Amino acid sequence: MYDLGPPLGVEVEPGTNLLLSGPALTGKKGFAFDVLASGIRNGDGAVVVSNTDGAKRVFEDLGERVDYADHPVAVVDCVTKQQGVNEVRDDTQVRYTSSPVDMTGVGIKFSEILEEFYEKQGVERNRVFLDSLSTLLMYSDLQTVFRFLHVFTGRVQSVGGLGLYAIDSSAHDDKTMNTLKQLFDGLIETHEDGEPTANLPDR
Repeated sequence: MYDLGPPLGVEVEPGTNLLLSGPALTGKKGFAFDVLASGIRNGDGAVVVSNTDGAKRVFEDLGERVDYADHPVAVVDCVTKQQGVNEVRDDTQVRYTSSPVDMTGVGIKFSEILEEFYEKQGVERNRVFLDSLSTLLMYSDLQTVFRFLHVFTGRVQSVGGLGLYAIDSSAHDDKTMNTLKQLFDGLIETHEDGEPTANLPDR
């Protein structure tokens, strides 16, 4: 089981994918990083697929919550090369894609990280955060994003991971939200006032 930590204080089964939905600036990213940090303390692997911030910022945010040195933590950075920084190279902690549009590249890099965690460090439990679906939808149509997520969530499920996927609920129409919700096992909503609320799968 994966413990989602405070404030929800609940656990979910391995292989669970959760949509993290709420208006802008309601703490979706902070909540997700708290969930990752909780897992890192317990020896879980943590993978952030970021198309909003570069890897440096992701590690800074995570480092404010937990000492991740010598832990299996990695970032798929979809931002840095798009900003014109081309001299970066993949290493054990960071994999780069050309841009958020390169969803095939994201899938490949993500799989590489999981394999490396398992083969080199024996990591069998991974917490994954994709930030954010709203950015993907800015660059690609709903059908393309749906197909990508269908494969990506299937990968998280097949390795018994925990997947969190942030979306700005105020930026998309009901059709988009309802289409994407089909891919997820549960929903966590963040609010402008008050703690997050969860609609999770029955155990």
